[in-house]
Amino acid sequence: MYVMKGDLEGNWQKGELQPFGNLEVSPAAGVLNYGQGVFEGMKAYKTADDRVLMFRPEENALRLVESAERMSMPAPDIETFLNAVKQTVLANKRWIPPAGKGSLYIRPLLIGTGPILGLAPAPEYTFLIYVSPVGTYFKGGLSPIDLKVETFFHRAAPGGTGAAKTISNYAPVLKTQLAAKGKGYSDVIYLDAVENKYVEEVSSCNIFIVKDKVISTPELAGTILPGITRKSIIQLARSRGYEVNERPVSVDELLDADDVFCTGTAVVLNPVGSITHGTRRVQYNNGAVGAVSQELYEALTSLQMGKSKDNFDWVVELD
Repeated sequence: MYVMKGDLEGNWQKGELQPFGNLEVSPAAGVLNYGQGVFEGMKAYKTADDRVLMFRPEENALRLVESAERMSMPAPDIETFLNAVKQTVLANKRWIPPAGKGSLYIRPLLIGTGPILGLAPAPEYTFLIYVSPVGTYFKGGLSPIDLKVETFFHRAAPGGTGAAKTISNYAPVLKTQLAAKGKGYSDVIYLDAVENKYVEEVSSCNIFIVKDKVISTPELAGTILPGITRKSIIQLARSRGYEVNERPVSVDELLDADDVFCTGTAVVLNPVGSITHGTRRVQYNNGAVGAVSQELYEALTSLQMGKSKDNFDWVVELD
């Protein structure tokens, strides 16, 4: 894993690779007491000819900076972030699954490790990166998932931290997610905290609907995460002739859609087979993968894995 330490003013020491292992931090560390931490999620893929590819890593570096700013934390600059990721991936190359068998998940983590008893930014920070080989996020690979609309709990509120990839955004969704999974659902869809009728996102991924070949996704208004896969799907779909709208999407529109899918680094693009809202359950495409979901999934993954020409300059080869 890669480890680098710095202070509140953003003065970073030289980072280094070291064996994966536990961290030693003060019980008064800012991350432990006040949740001062942000992270990223990335993947590296191995091609059939043994090349190692990454997908838009600079976007992750930029988002980490934005998340850190929201949490009053210093962040490594873009070049440092990218070099650290490259070093970590190449040092763990043997753990990257063969082409088509999975990917190497990369977790950059920025946490306040300096001790601070009063409510204030930590005096010291640790930036680290660790990795793990992974398969598909949802069981069954590219198969439609069943989601439930949550009408009581909310993931984020206007003026909050919904748009930052902070650690404190994730533990609160576990309660509703576990309850939904206990009833046979794959995950939960959250609504807006003001009117409780507009779709925001799933626990850890963005959501899209398709109606009459027009694609829509909730707009970035400060309460949902600006997903990199979300951004890529919007650009990719438009390049293939689809009209894509970023706007408020009501739960009624969601239930009336022709096709629904989720996007994220972990899930990539996953079609939705059904959505349950209260006592109403709507099934899409008779429980099969929708045509638009299938087309965009294949277009995106062929780019990520180096199977198709990259006209966007999104793919970075590590050597």
